Amino acid sequence: MCVKEKEVNNVLDKLQSLEARYDKLNELLSDPDVISDTKKLREYSKEQADLTDIIQVYREYKDISSQLEDAKAMLEDKLDDEMREMVKAEIDELEPQIPELEEKLKILLLPKDPNDEKNVIMEIRGAAGGDEAALFAGDLYRMYSRYAEAQGWKMDVMESNSTGVGGYKEIIFMINGSGAYSKLKYENGAHRVQRVPETESGGRIHTSTATVVALPETEDVEVDIHEKDIRVDTFASSGPGGQSVNTTMSAVRLTHEPTGIVVSMQDEKSQIKNKEKAMKILRARIYDKFQQEAQAEYDQERKSAVGSGDRSERIRTYNFPQNRVTDHRIGLTIQKLDQILEGKLDEIIDALLMEEQTNKMEQIGE
Repeated sequence: MCVKEKEVNNVLDKLQSLEARYDKLNELLSDPDVISDTKKLREYSKEQADLTDIIQVYREYKDISSQLEDAKAMLEDKLDDEMREMVKAEIDELEPQIPELEEKLKILLLPKDPNDEKNVIMEIRGAAGGDEAALFAGDLYRMYSRYAEAQGWKMDVMESNSTGVGGYKEIIFMINGSGAYSKLKYENGAHRVQRVPETESGGRIHTSTATVVALPETEDVEVDIHEKDIRVDTFASSGPGGQSVNTTMSAVRLTHEPTGIVVSMQDEKSQIKNKEKAMKILRARIYDKFQQEAQAEYDQERKSAVGSGDRSERIRTYNFPQNRVTDHRIGLTIQKLDQILEGKLDEIIDALLMEEQTNKMEQIGE
């Protein structure tokens, strides 16, 4: 048996097991005992949903394979010329679909990031470049807003620190939508802009940067945080320039003492709501810290070109004079800066996803 046949057979064996599990889940989800158990119902429903795409493709593969086998068997029979030509035409149509479906199945079988289906908390900060960096942070926020809107996702600003020129020193927001993290996790890193600032009278091109962090929203059960480890400080909210927004102690600062992670929240007038929002961000940052530490250990052995990566790494350049965007991780350059800033990110995200899938397949092959 050649390597290719062995690989296909291994894939098919796994797919048969997954199909058996999928059928079993259908039975379980009709079981009155499961229906009455909210936890089990949610667990089995999610497992079934995770398997649906791959089972649909597998069943299509089996159907096409069966049709192809039947058509080839017909050629062994005595057929008139017209019927023989019809059967050959059917074989010519079916055969190219088999390797395409096999490739799709291999991709669907790749290990998945357990966070992919989660909501995402995004943090954008103006970095090098003063007011121009803050303006660029505002452009990035608008870009992600448009992208989220096109996906049918909902956005909720959790904290913002705007500047007088219209940008943001910092803005933190959550995007709620199935698979939001799977698409936006590639945005982690430093984004660089090259353009002539509106305030520049000499027409010189300036280079500024903003940093983006994308964190999966986490649940209580995923991060073990003890109340005794969190110091809670309250203070009066303040606006730009330090002026008081209100006189109540509604702003909240949470400090996770074991890690030193600090989150401040003052967007809401209610201290309780500010604390709830701060806890979501704190939980996500602690979870991310643990993930980053685990990833660092892994990266000592293998450095992936795409993934969470180094947060200080420059990942993308937005060049306004040439209407050009370059993603440095995969060497992708697109002359559509104006469209990308309007939230049309699919071409970049799809290329990054393809690169990650290719890397995973190479690692499995090794």
